[in-house]
Amino acid sequence: MKDCNQCGKCCIKYGGGDLAATTEEIALWELFNPEIFAYVNNGQIWFDPIANVKLTRCPFLEVEPNSNPQAPAKYSCSIYLDRPEDCRHYPSLISEMINDECEMIEITDLSQPTKAQQQLDFIMQDSRPAGY
Repeated sequence: MKDCNQCGKCCIKYGGGDLAATTEEIALWELFNPEIFAYVNNGQIWFDPIANVKLTRCPFLEVEPNSNPQAPAKYSCSIYLDRPEDCRHYPSLISEMINDECEMIEITDLSQPTKAQQQLDFIMQDSRPAGY
């Protein structure tokens, strides 16, 4: 399994409405991160704070500056330390990564999915709650 190359596929795919935030996360944003809380509407995330419409993409996904126009775009999360748990737990399954065309997957991961899952679980152990 490769290291994440910041291709942004996961954030682009799931950032447009397939994510949720816990009531605890939302309450913390309201108190400590009003710039994030501004994008919450009735307990759901990523609404335009002015037009009050659901966004099709996470407002905190940013394209990194790139001086080489031939190089693929790299993405970063401007709220990485305060991102929702849904984001923290991704990716969780090798099958999910394959379906999402995650660029971390290698040929050997496809031929040895059990081993690849164990490697993914090890990589993600600090991002997941105990007993996940």
